[in-house]
Order: sequence, then structure tokens, then C-alpha cells
Amino acid sequence: MSLANTNAKILIIDDDEDDFFITSEYIKEIPGNSYKIEWCRNYNTALNHLQSNDYDLYFVDYRLGAKSGVDFLKAAQQFNVEEPIVLLTGQGNYNVDIQAMKLGAVDYLVKTDLSIEKMERCIRYALEHAATLKALRTNERKYRNIFEKSKDVVFVTNFLFDFKDVNNAVQTLLGYEKEEVLKMNLSDLIGQEQHKKFLRQALVYNNQVNDMEVIMTTRSGEKKYCILNVTMEEGLDLENGYVQGIIHDISNLKKMEKATLLGEKLAAAGRLVRTIAHEVRNPLNNITLSVEQMQHEIKDEHLQLYMNIIQRNGKRISDLISELLNTSHPAEHILQKQTIQNIIDDVIAASIDRLTLKQIKLEVNYSDTPEIILADKEKLKLALLNIVINAIEAMEDKKGKLKIDVYHLNKNVVLVISDNGVGIPEEHISKLFEPYFTQKRNGVGLGLTFTLNILQAHKANIEVSSQPGVGTTFTITFPSAL
Repeated sequence: MSLANTNAKILIIDDDEDDFFITSEYIKEIPGNSYKIEWCRNYNTALNHLQSNDYDLYFVDYRLGAKSGVDFLKAAQQFNVEEPIVLLTGQGNYNVDIQAMKLGAVDYLVKTDLSIEKMERCIRYALEHAATLKALRTNERKYRNIFEKSKDVVFVTNFLFDFKDVNNAVQTLLGYEKEEVLKMNLSDLIGQEQHKKFLRQALVYNNQVNDMEVIMTTRSGEKKYCILNVTMEEGLDLENGYVQGIIHDISNLKKMEKATLLGEKLAAAGRLVRTIAHEVRNPLNNITLSVEQMQHEIKDEHLQLYMNIIQRNGKRISDLISELLNTSHPAEHILQKQTIQNIIDDVIAASIDRLTLKQIKLEVNYSDTPEIILADKEKLKLALLNIVINAIEAMEDKKGKLKIDVYHLNKNVVLVISDNGVGIPEEHISKLFEPYFTQKRNGVGLGLTFTLNILQAHKANIEVSSQPGVGTTFTITFPSAL
């Protein structure tokens, strides 16, 4: 027996002093004990002790005047008392014994059958059982606390992926209330059919899936990039087995990877452009100077016609090189506090003629308060105008709808420009901002590259989502200057 058990405080609740004396004597005669034994004859006083956790073990008589030991056990349940309670009775009663056990009594003793050995066994078992339960409850609270406070979504499902439990992080990540998710299936949240199929097969053959990258759909329809880890409890049959797992959001990491990759591609393209421009301009200058000299010396009108053609196309090449160089390195930007709603108003004013001619419907939704960002107003206006004009050109006359939303989110200002135009194939979205990539028949492919350079100078993040035949959405996130 541990030292903690031998020093336990014991309260005997009995309205008969003689019975208290007999019970306490059995306890005192247990070899090697140092229990502190006290007597309480009043039911309400005993309840006060119970609520205050004053004792390590309670012996309670079945009959306590108007109340009973069963009432005491019920009160202990109501107060969530963890200390052990032993029910004493004058004579054995099987129904009372069963009722006491159901109400949480650790033992049921008949006073006439008491002995030192029985009392020693009862106390030892009760205190050790209580210590074990306390340890289990402490661990349960600790792990439940980890479960509930985790920023990752932690969940439990059955083998068919029907949710059985999930923490509150699911609301932050996916926008669903916990009660809603418990009526759903894990497959409902995974966007790709091949991922659903792989998940089922992997669990059947390996009982686990590690670091599986999936796209999950939020309640609002937004796509989130996540890492999924799941394991199936071993040793259980398929019908009764359960799956436990963690969903970790990597959407921001993906955005950073895309931005870094795009920045590297643009930097590489810029270096290539500057090298080619230098190598092209030197011989082009020689050609231009030679043509100008020949124009002075050649008097034949027929030959002059060819000289003019060479000169015009040489200038055209020179202009293209200048334009390309301008998009390959960021120009100087003077950033000042600006209200983005005012910039958008200027963009709309600049594009209103195109909207009117094509009879495009315009919907604008601004937040109730001015959204302040650091911006070079004129350059940012040009960048956003380019996106708006592209959207207008992508929409069909009289059927188009352009929607512009501005709102505040987590210390950022978000601008969303969406259209219902022809859309962009998924394989082209990653190439949108590359120099000379264009889907327009007469386009050069430098407009969005120019736009991206300006937005990067404003420390803005841009995301593009599109579906062919449905439309395209540009989501631009600026750091708020407030």
C-alpha cells in the first residue's frame, strides 16, 4: 500500500454513534495504517464536505433519517465528485447493491459481515481505484484539451468516413459548424475523385495514409490546399473500426510557393530579355544607321520604298525591345496612403465606355468603411484597368456581368474582380503572367506581366481562379495601411 493511501482522510457518515464507533474500530485496527477518521451524523453537513473535497474516502450509511446513502450517491454524481464512496447497510439487499454500483459506489458492505480483512481490502481497493480513475481523467482532460485547442482539424470517423467527432478548428478552416460536420462524410470535403479513391484503397491495404496532399472545399466553395494524415485502428473489423486523422492547412504555403516560383520565372525571363535586347539592339542600331545613310545617297524612288519599310520595321523592333525591357524590371513607385475605393472608381470611369458599348452589367460592392493601402495611385490604376479591360473583352455582348468586391480581412484589404466570360483553361492559369503569353489574337502578352510587376511592388498577392465557359476571378490582397 502506498504512503498516500495510508495517510488518507476518511469520513464516516452515520446517524448512529455506536455504528460509527464499530466501523471506525475496524479501520483503526488495520495494520500499519495512519488514517485520519472523522464522523458526520448530518446529511447536509456531509454534502458540504463532499462539495469541498475535504476527504479522500467516504463511508455512508444506507439509512440517514429522511435521506439515504443512495441520495448521497446521487448528489455525488451531480457534483462530479471523484473521491470514492462506500455504501454501508445493516443487512444485505441485492437490489440496493446493484443500485449503489450504478450510482458510482466503489463497494457495498454489510455491517454485520465486517472484519479487519474486509475493511482493509475495501479501503485499499477504493483508494487505488480512485487514484487510477483520477489519473485516467487527468490524461483524458489533457488529451481532450490538445484535441479541442489544436489549430489543425483533428477528427474521428468510422470506416466509411462518416464523422464521429471533430474539433472546433473545422469551423476556422472549412467554415462548417461542428454539428454540421458530424452529419457529413470525409469524402464530402475532398474535391478530387482520384484522392477519394486513393484514400479508401490506402486504408484497406496499409491502414494509414501519411502526408497526402488534397484540395478541400469550404462551406463557401473556396478551395483549400491541405495535408491529410489518417490511420485506422488496428485489430478491429471493418464494420466496427474507426479512423482517426489530422487535416493541416497549407494554403498559405502553397501561395508562397506559387509567388516564389512566379518571381523566379519572371527574374529569369528578365535576365534573358535584357541579354537578348542587348544582343539585338547592337546590330539593329547598325542597320538603322546604315539605312539612314543609304536614304541620303539613293535617289531611286523604288529603292527608297524598301528603305522606308526597313526603317519602319527597325523602329518597330526597337519599340518592342523597349516595351519588353520596361516589363522585365520594376519601375520606381512612390507609395502613399490611398483609399482603394477611390482607385477603383477611377478604373471604372476609365472603362465605362467599353462597358456601355458591350452592354456589360456592373456590380460593385464596397465595405462600409474606407480601405486604406499604400499605393502609387496612377500605376496601380493602370494595373487594375488592365485586369478590368481583359475581363470586359472576355465577356459576350449584352450577356456579360462584371463584379467588383472590396472588403477587409485579417489586416488585409481584399479586391475581387470577377466576370462570366469564356474562362481560362487550368493549364494556362500558371502562364498568365509570363511575358508574351496571350490568348488574344492580336495581343502581345505583356499586359499582365506589367500588372504583376506593379502589384508585387505594392506587396500585393494575386490569385486567379477560372472555369472555361463560366468565368474568371482575380483575387488581389493588399496589406492594410491602417
